[in-house]
Amino acid sequence: MREFFKRHRGVHIWAAAVIALFLFYGWAISSREAANAVSAATQVIKDGYARFWYLFPFSVVEWFYVAFILVVIAWVAVLIHRLRTRPERGHTAYGGLLGLACLCFTVWGITCVLWGVNYYADGFQEKSGIYAQPVTVEELERVATYFAENVGELADQVERDENGVFAVDRDDIFAESTAVYENISQEFPFLAREDRVPKKMFFSRLFSAMNFTGFYSPYTGESNLNVDSPACLLPATIAHELAHQRGIASEQECNFLAIAASTASDSPVYQYSGYLMGYIHLGNALYRADRDRWEQVYALLPEEVVADLRYHSAYWDQFEGLTAQVSQQIYDTTLRSYGQTDGIQSYGTVVDLLVAYY
Repeated sequence: MREFFKRHRGVHIWAAAVIALFLFYGWAISSREAANAVSAATQVIKDGYARFWYLFPFSVVEWFYVAFILVVIAWVAVLIHRLRTRPERGHTAYGGLLGLACLCFTVWGITCVLWGVNYYADGFQEKSGIYAQPVTVEELERVATYFAENVGELADQVERDENGVFAVDRDDIFAESTAVYENISQEFPFLAREDRVPKKMFFSRLFSAMNFTGFYSPYTGESNLNVDSPACLLPATIAHELAHQRGIASEQECNFLAIAASTASDSPVYQYSGYLMGYIHLGNALYRADRDRWEQVYALLPEEVVADLRYHSAYWDQFEGLTAQVSQQIYDTTLRSYGQTDGIQSYGTVVDLLVAYY
């Protein structure tokens, strides 16, 4: 037995380090105080190395993912080759499989510490004192009407193509992104920070197939955006990812902040996108609650807004299928692993926050 452990000493040390990593994560989420402390510390660390990764004009973390996939494939290929050519297959299989497991759990464990802890720390609601509350249909209709009226007033202030669809240049949208939180940070000072222009994803079409419009990487501190999906919601989606960059983990809170920051900004493009995203959430909720009330609110929308909604729906309809279902199920499971008991449905709670705030 001693000889066995000595022979696999390296991978056993690695495994012990992984166990220690998850024990630390377990302590970090054991109390709100611990989570807040670890979250604050990792936020400083992420902001630090983000300065370096933002020197690159492309999304670095995308290529990290590609490299990781290639390493796993190469690892498996080498393991299979060694099993075929080496006599001691038991030792070879043990070391190779344990090493592969350590690699995967190391990546997952670091993700938990750098990001997962934030789900157990104070979020926007605790820091702002604005909490999601149950709403009546009348309240929902009133706020949905407010959003429909505002998005309608802004519809002719954004550039459109020959079909009347939102056609603001994406480069211009990205260029304006660093100012989107300036106004709302005056109301909520804890949101104030220096923003950098987010990254455009090279594999945007692939992320559309997985039903993702963007993501924040705790490994590089980058906000990454899908630039293949319809541009009408790109400004608000950028604001969503910038909310994550502020250490807010909850998807529902980041959706709320995306809408609140965009509608409060000085940019008509971001305002329009924010009110459009808000209307979609509120309108969908009102549709489920009271079809007649929804029809009255929907009738307030000018043709330009309807054109954007139809274009947006048509784009995402083409990706309905197994890939989208599997990726969303994986993401749902990931959210649940971080204590988000509603899973992917936690996105719907943004409606309660919108009604409480507006």
